[in-house]
Amino acid sequence: MPENLPSIVIVGRPNVGKSTLFNRLTGTRRSIVTNEPGITRDRIYGEANWDGRSFEVVDTGGIVPEDKAGIPGEILRQAHVAIAKAACVVQVVDGRSGLIPLDAELAQLLRRAGKTPVIAVNKVDSPKHTELVAPFYELGSEVFPVSAEHGFGVDALLDAITRDMPAGESAAREPDINIAIIGRPNVGKSTLLNQMVGAERSIVSDVPGTTRDMVDTVIEHNGKTYRFLDTAGIRRKGKTKLIAEKLSVIMARRHLERADIALLVADASVGVTSHDATIASYAEQSGRSVIIVMNKWDLALKAAQENAAKKKPSGGKAQVVTPPKLLSDYEPMVREKFKFLPFAPIVFVSALTGERTGKLFATIDQVAAARERRISTGELNRWLASVDLDRGTSPASRKVKIYYVTQASAAPPTFVLFTNQTKPLHFSYQRFLENRLRAAFDFTGTPIRFTQRLKKREPRREGREKRERR
Repeated sequence: MPENLPSIVIVGRPNVGKSTLFNRLTGTRRSIVTNEPGITRDRIYGEANWDGRSFEVVDTGGIVPEDKAGIPGEILRQAHVAIAKAACVVQVVDGRSGLIPLDAELAQLLRRAGKTPVIAVNKVDSPKHTELVAPFYELGSEVFPVSAEHGFGVDALLDAITRDMPAGESAAREPDINIAIIGRPNVGKSTLLNQMVGAERSIVSDVPGTTRDMVDTVIEHNGKTYRFLDTAGIRRKGKTKLIAEKLSVIMARRHLERADIALLVADASVGVTSHDATIASYAEQSGRSVIIVMNKWDLALKAAQENAAKKKPSGGKAQVVTPPKLLSDYEPMVREKFKFLPFAPIVFVSALTGERTGKLFATIDQVAAARERRISTGELNRWLASVDLDRGTSPASRKVKIYYVTQASAAPPTFVLFTNQTKPLHFSYQRFLENRLRAAFDFTGTPIRFTQRLKKREPRREGREKRERR
């Protein structure tokens, strides 16, 4: 998102239709929309264009000015950050509910912040219902009846909020690398995002499932641009009850498709669970490159040191547990749990303290380069000539001959095999080829795909002879 774009910030109390208006203005389905209040919590960013004028749109969580504790307080703080940078603030109110004291409190809060709001009276579905607008002139002089769901009145609202903006197309460009942060609830995904971008972009709370919408942040680091997508914690199906939680899980898996690389975050102080492995399989099956991030490494080390102290023999010296020693014991256990991701690098970090997070950018760059790597056909076939193909063939199988191999595409790297086989190669033989290929070329972090051109089965001799006699 270009930093020079004017910012339009959408605010309002819970469940007045802010996210529906955000989706309408940006032409996307970025923000989750349900009848449950309090769905949006973090700031959600999008880009829009109206009559040749490009601008940034920011969706904020439902604001309750007097409730400053816990998550509502964090929502208010996130909204303040967006409001401070806003070129225009659109306060959304509910025309069907009428003017309520909370709307007036929020309008006063905005004026104290130096922003006079443009009032969007939502849920006015046709010109016949414009009488619902009159009470809201108490909040400001610019009041517009709209239906965010059906589009009524949105054109007039856009004319008003963009009239002072300079004309010109957006200078936006796609980031070099898109990274989705995935994992189960409460493993530190939002803390890691904030650490990587150097700002509090996501609300961090001890309450599992705090993040519901996908938080999209573009940063520049060492001349490259990175888009980080912080997704909602993916719960087990049986543990997902609220509609908002179900939608969050669906959206998290959908946003994974937008990414090049998945940072799979697990809690090192707890260890890898079967649910972590299930989430990892989503990333691998979707063809994303994967980096395993074992977060809360400081807590894991502290727990190991405390356990060693408890096991101290009477009169003997306590066992000294150092980070390298714990790493040498811990990494094989992680590998065992993620057997299907032998190619994924493992990084041990503490997102809270920032310890070892600096290594992540270098790992991301390495994995992104491997994902886009292309090997020439000549180089591949020189590699093929060096491979003992008989080593991967089981005694009961037909001897495999691979005439040649070529790379069909990248991201992920996909190779076409021309063989003497009339049936697809067994997955174990494909794994054998993959291991040999990885030993020769750097495909760190990225899955490898094989497709096979099968040899056409010749008609059986007896059948051919019968046809000839006829």
